[in-house]
Amino acid sequence: MTSLDTVRGDLALVILYLNKAEARDKICRAIQYGSKFLSNGEPGPAQNVDKSTSLARKVFRLFKFVNDLHALISPPAKGTPLPLILLGKSKNAMLSTFLFLDQIVWAGRTGIYKNKERAEFLSRIAFYCFLGSNTCTTIIEFAELQRLSKSMKKLEKELKHQELYKNEQYRMKLQNSNERRLALIKSSLDIVVAVGLLQLAPKKVNPRVTGAFGFASSLIACYQLLPSPPKSK
Repeated sequence: MTSLDTVRGDLALVILYLNKAEARDKICRAIQYGSKFLSNGEPGPAQNVDKSTSLARKVFRLFKFVNDLHALISPPAKGTPLPLILLGKSKNAMLSTFLFLDQIVWAGRTGIYKNKERAEFLSRIAFYCFLGSNTCTTIIEFAELQRLSKSMKKLEKELKHQELYKNEQYRMKLQNSNERRLALIKSSLDIVVAVGLLQLAPKKVNPRVTGAFGFASSLIACYQLLPSPPKSK
């Protein structure tokens, strides 16, 4: 394979990645929170980028609430404990509500919806839903990691002196554990972002802290959307 073929292959992967609406949204989110970090809430070009990117992102999320609404009414995975099922459904309900209300906020900021006070009130409710959904996600991922850890230790005892990384079941569990650990970090970061946006602790979580945590969370989200590497034969 020539170097030109390699470049073409890499560009094809980039195009495939950027064709995802979710990927574009997360890239814009990184720009938004990076600008918030730079502006620190002060007027200027960085704050203008923050506000304009925030408004543009809302278009990517139009009707996205349907995804979590579908997850809310779908049956849970077999073997999932009842507390985790309830937390999962609560997360879906709050995230779906957040995305739905976000559309009204977008309509208010573009002038379609004329009642600005109501739009700002709904915006605050939406952020509380965002905070609640990430809190549920954090608890779920922590609990699932504990369950995975127990099953992996059990498998290690069963395999004894065999090479663990050659066992397909163990490799799958390890990959799942790594993915959940990353999701736990992301949801924990987003809890801080929600606290900052709601100004629940303005002295500790100022716009710069909110921007830093949001930027880090966005980079994780961008990484999570990367296509899986091809399996070696």
